Amino acid sequence: MRGGDDRTGELFSYVDLEVRVRRDHPVRRIRAIVNEALSALEREFAALYSPIGRPSIPPEKLLRAMLLQAFYSIRSERLSMERLEYDLLFRWFVGIGVDDAAWDHSVFSKNRDRLLEGDIAAKFMGAVLAQPKVKKLLSTDHFSVDGTLIEAWAPMKSVKPKDGSGEDSSGEPPAQDGGRNAEADFHGERRSNETHASTTDPDARLYRKGRGKEARLCFMGHGLMENRHGLLVDACLTLADGHAERVAALHMIEPRADRPQAITLGADKAYDAEDFVNELRSMKVTPHVAQNTNGRRSAIDRRTTRHGGYAVSQRIRKRIEEAFGWIKTVAGQAKTKLRGRDRVGWAFTFAAAAYNLVRLPKLLAASK
Repeated sequence: MRGGDDRTGELFSYVDLEVRVRRDHPVRRIRAIVNEALSALEREFAALYSPIGRPSIPPEKLLRAMLLQAFYSIRSERLSMERLEYDLLFRWFVGIGVDDAAWDHSVFSKNRDRLLEGDIAAKFMGAVLAQPKVKKLLSTDHFSVDGTLIEAWAPMKSVKPKDGSGEDSSGEPPAQDGGRNAEADFHGERRSNETHASTTDPDARLYRKGRGKEARLCFMGHGLMENRHGLLVDACLTLADGHAERVAALHMIEPRADRPQAITLGADKAYDAEDFVNELRSMKVTPHVAQNTNGRRSAIDRRTTRHGGYAVSQRIRKRIEEAFGWIKTVAGQAKTKLRGRDRVGWAFTFAAAAYNLVRLPKLLAASK
């Protein structure tokens, strides 16, 4: 018997959202880890909000929605809220009912500074890694570090002289009849971070990835990976300059070096600097850094490279590129949509936590 083509469906539904999500869905296992981490941050959330006044959107729901935005490569909060309006999976993960209305996308902008003030991204990442079932997966002896460029949300046309002259190298003022997006010719003009800055995002810095590459307005993201399963145990963002990678690496590895037994830190050729290597050794960190012998003498000698563990670290350290690839491609951090070092850094760290969550269900299942 052929069924009727009813266009409107039933007016009422008594099916719980929990039933709508299949039992083996990977997001179900992620949600359990997320809820446990958010419960551990209850006091942190309470300190950010006033005890009186109109109730706001719970920060737990905001963070779950942000995670979905990273998981499903949704490029804006506006589209995320549109998806939340009709997607039952999204409603189930965030924790709102079928009849509840999705909130306005401006809620994210209004609450971002509050979450930034409480350093919630780093604390959320730490709460996930501190769970006993996750903690047993992490190596405490062997780590790898690397950095990646995050393109700023600012055009090259916004780079102007810091003295406010607005003149190019020829001394001629810019044309006034080009509108808000006038043509610009930078040939022959010498621009540097010492003399120029972006008027759109003053924290962004001109940075060239290598010889023959064009300079772009960027930030520099840094990640510290444990070598057992390739999970990120720390992440931060700095201004883009030639020393940022090594400074950030020392900052991230120092708390983990406070132990009697020496640990190792793998890194690429950019970290092969005598000052950096000596600083690591003073902290009882064995520098498993790739040798840079291109017209210079490497700071890494045979006392390090003769051990088999050095070759192992050099092979495993490349896995951190998988994390950066996911953060920049899937989570949408290749070109940030925020301005200011603090906000961009918050988003980068939160995306690093999301990367761990994507990988944890399979790792936990394999460890049983």
